[in-house]
Amino acid sequence: MTDIELPDGEYTAVVDNVEDGLATVFFERDGADVGNAVLEVSQLPSEGRHADAVLSVTLDDGRIESASHEPERTESRSEAAQDRFDRLSERPPSDEDA
Repeated sequence: MTDIELPDGEYTAVVDNVEDGLATVFFERDGADVGNAVLEVSQLPSEGRHADAVLSVTLDDGRIESASHEPERTESRSEAAQDRFDRLSERPPSDEDA
């Protein structure tokens, strides 16, 4: 695949999806989205080769130098997303209920 067009350093990476041996990965730094890339799944740690996996990644010269799966962060992000969905799906009170 192509090089990752981000400066060298440490990032949080979130796997968006995995399909046909390729993973779409979004990169964050200091809580802000900074880019994305389509990578061969083999570049990711085996336990992080699924949608919504959170990884700690170090980039060097546009390539992954190291990557580790963060299971606790993966779980907490999943729970936070579910909480947001649950709140948004609650029906607002009607005028009759007020």
